[in-house]
Amino acid sequence: MKLVIAVIKPFKLEAVREALSLAGVAGLTATEAKGFGRQKGQTEIYRGAEYAINMLPKVRLEVATSDEMAPKVVETIRNAANTDTIGDGKIFVLDLPEAIRIRTGETGELAL
Repeated sequence: MKLVIAVIKPFKLEAVREALSLAGVAGLTATEAKGFGRQKGQTEIYRGAEYAINMLPKVRLEVATSDEMAPKVVETIRNAANTDTIGDGKIFVLDLPEAIRIRTGETGELAL
């Protein structure tokens, strides 16, 4: 099993969710996050004063999936979240040694 973690722009969340649903993903977890990468934040003007925003709003997605489905999940997220601009985000793929469904006690891929 794999855990796919993606950090994306917030306005892309719905497009990514829809694309993952069409790809056969049964569920995901989305968390509001703040961070920065190469863009190093941004400068904005508020009431005539310029100030720097060092931590930009992002959404962190987590998808637990089978080893076979992981490449499709990664490609689906990449295609749906891409805007061809700096700050589109990152995708991380980790090994997931165990998963347990709390309600039934099912383990492994049955728990997904």
